[in-house]
Amino acid sequence: MPVKNRFAELHTDITAWRRDLHEHPEILFETHRTSATVADKLRAFGCDEVVEGVGRTGVVGVIKGRETASGKIIGLRADMDALPIHEQTGLEYASKTDGAMHACGHDGHTAMLLGAAQYLAETRNFDGTVVVIFQPAEEGGGGAKVMCDDGLMERWGIQEVYGMHNWPGMAPGSFAIRSGPFFAATDLLDIEIEGKGGHAAKPNETVDTTVIASQIVGALQTIAARNADPIGNIVVSITSFETSSKAYNVIPQRVHLKGTVRTMSLELRDLADKRVNEICTGIASAMGGEARVTYHRNYPVMVNHDEQTEFAAKVARDISGDCDEAPLVMGGEDFAFMLEERPGAYILVGNGDTASVHHPLYNFNDDVIPAGCSWWAGIVEQRMPIA
Repeated sequence: MPVKNRFAELHTDITAWRRDLHEHPEILFETHRTSATVADKLRAFGCDEVVEGVGRTGVVGVIKGRETASGKIIGLRADMDALPIHEQTGLEYASKTDGAMHACGHDGHTAMLLGAAQYLAETRNFDGTVVVIFQPAEEGGGGAKVMCDDGLMERWGIQEVYGMHNWPGMAPGSFAIRSGPFFAATDLLDIEIEGKGGHAAKPNETVDTTVIASQIVGALQTIAARNADPIGNIVVSITSFETSSKAYNVIPQRVHLKGTVRTMSLELRDLADKRVNEICTGIASAMGGEARVTYHRNYPVMVNHDEQTEFAAKVARDISGDCDEAPLVMGGEDFAFMLEERPGAYILVGNGDTASVHHPLYNFNDDVIPAGCSWWAGIVEQRMPIA
């Protein structure tokens, strides 16, 4: 099954949808225009059911096949939200919203799933039901969990679920996937350090929070270097160091550290949680201060299921001729919550030699559209063939 001819015919339309979404980015759950646009198109395609407001601003469309005797129900998910980044591409369809940009390609994901939905509603060449899922708030809001908590899987009886993400650096329209742990758990750190502020000329009369915090920043690196199994996958990064004073001659009373921990297993996640607390409180106490740690467990490890991964790779090979083994990714993906609820798989589709995601010069490659649409359609038609 190569790229479907219908998607070549629809390419211009889908590109126009994508660029319209790109011009009007919306962040987290504020995808009101995007969600309305998606719902309107799904109704125009003739979906059997279109429901808005799932997980606050998510949209669900239901398309029944020519036959439904198989009883199979498959979910296909695309994310809709943008990032709080000021676009610098200079494109004629660049963001019209200051400080918001589709810098991760969710506009492309949404447009490709809309294209697949139009094709599936036209042809209905499958035995079963497909549920197209348009999710808000992937970028830090946990929209997948919110939709699941709102009864997504149970309400529509979804049995398997599949997702896709574009990937700069891979040839346009090529695919890569891996079974098992794929994207990392993405936990967040807030560390409040309390000491005794005072004049910088009299450090002996203070408990210097900047020194305590500096020691903590360095010591946290021993979690990966000396506590975790060397063949494990873990990253501990402190990304913000903010003092309660901005003066040159004041030792601050407080320091607030922020950071992130990325792990590929529950064991490493538990280890990191334990050691972050021990290191921070131990160092602060030894130096006369106090540290309060908030270790927020954010997105879990995204784990592809073996059978569904093998099937997803087969569909990709039918389209592009090959499907590579994807690397482990220490970035996070809230599709993990959906894969905790139902078996499924998540695949990467090449975006070409473009700027990386989350960069102000990034742009989704519209040449990828036919391959991405064909993969989603192939998942449905090959998983639920008409006898």
